[in-house]
This record gives sequence, C-alpha cells and structure tokens, in this order.
Amino acid sequence: MIPSDDYELPRPEPEDERWHGVGSGRAFLRGLAVGLTVPGVILFASAAGYGALARDAGFSLINSVYMMAVFFALPAQVLMLDQIARGGSLAAGALAVTLTGLRLLPMSVLLMPLLKGPRARYWHYLIAGHFIAVTAWMEGWRRLPSVPVDLRMEHFIGIGLGLLSSTLLGTAVGFEVAGNVPAIIAAALLFLTPVYFLLSLLATATGISDKSAIIFGAVLGPPLYLLAPGFDLLLAGVAGGTLARVVAKRRLMP
Repeated sequence: MIPSDDYELPRPEPEDERWHGVGSGRAFLRGLAVGLTVPGVILFASAAGYGALARDAGFSLINSVYMMAVFFALPAQVLMLDQIARGGSLAAGALAVTLTGLRLLPMSVLLMPLLKGPRARYWHYLIAGHFIAVTAWMEGWRRLPSVPVDLRMEHFIGIGLGLLSSTLLGTAVGFEVAGNVPAIIAAALLFLTPVYFLLSLLATATGISDKSAIIFGAVLGPPLYLLAPGFDLLLAGVAGGTLARVVAKRRLMP
C-alpha cells in the first residue's frame, strides 16, 4: 500500500521532556509498561476469549499459549482453530493463515522507517517485525514520532513484548476458566480488539483518504460479507481504499 498524495505521515512532535536523559534500557521499560495500559488490558481480554475457544476446540494449554506466542495475531489463530476443529488439513489452514497475514505487510512497510536509528541492527528489525500486529502497530504509530530516533527501536520492542506478555497471560487465564465462560462471552471478548482498532483509526485519521477509507470500508463490509463470505474483508479493503483514493485525488484537483 503506497500512501496517497494527501497522506500525512505522523508529524514529529516536540520532544517530551520526559525523554531527556533517558537511555535505551529505560526506553525499553517504558514500552514494556504499555502492556499494563488500556491496549494491554484489551488484548488480555481478547486473548482470554481465544484461550476459552482453544480449550473448546480440544487444544492443550501449552499448544494454545504456543500459538499465541508464535502467531501473535488473533484472526490467524482463530482461523487455525476453526480449520482444525472442522477437521481441515494443516496445509489448508497454513494457507489461510498466510493469506490473513498479508494484511500486516502494509503496516510493516509504514512502521519500519520510524524504527531506523543509529543503534538499530538487522536482528532488531526481525524482532520488531514479529510484534507488528494491529494493536502494537497502532501504539507504535501513535507513540514513536515523539520518541527520540535513537530510542525508538528499543521502545517499540518493549511495546511488543509488553503486549505479547498480556496476551500470553490472557490466553492462560481464558483457557483455565473456559468452563465457566459462555461461548457468547468468549466471542465478545475477541471482538474487543477490532473495536479498539477502529476507534484508534478514527482518532488518528489525518488526510481525507484516511477518513474516506474507514467510512467506505465500514459501509461495504456487511453487504460483502453476505455476497462473498470469506473474501469480504479483502474486498472491502481493496474497494474501500480504491474509492478513498479516487475521492482524495478529486478533492486535490484544481
């Protein structure tokens, strides 16, 4: 996904005085603490729903936590659970999970330039890339512009590790209390993450293309779900983004 002409990258904010004299260790710890804030709590609750569903699907606690650590993407994990519960092949499940992961590629392309710094190494990018899921990406996109460049990588890795820790704990808790949680509650907990993502997108939308894409995607999503279940999100994203691009270009035309 290439930003449109009116797309505004996060504007560098005046450096917060709280970052003066902060070293890489403290920057990492500040990122780690994000796991205790609202995004971390929401991921904990969503992961608890996933843990309950994993137990219902016949997974063990170790397998459920392992999947969370390796995937770190709830849609992919729920999709894999569904495939296995239906008796589908592992190859089909792997292909479906791969396709869902493609949505994270544009996020990685946009966020990685913000992580460049004098101390960033190749293995740092590999670790940071693993943490680029919806919530971690949103927090990085929101926080990194005000962080000194040489501390951004450590800070984002801390954010990712803190959020991952919240999901691992939530998975274990949800798995253990699954017998006491109705299926509708588990499903509702999983729904918290997309709701948080939608609200965060609305709060951080800048250009007309951002706002148009959100509106078009929300409007096209339900009918496409009825017309093309399984491809609804892909089609809504492509069509909504294309329409948003057209609207933005026409608005910019003299």
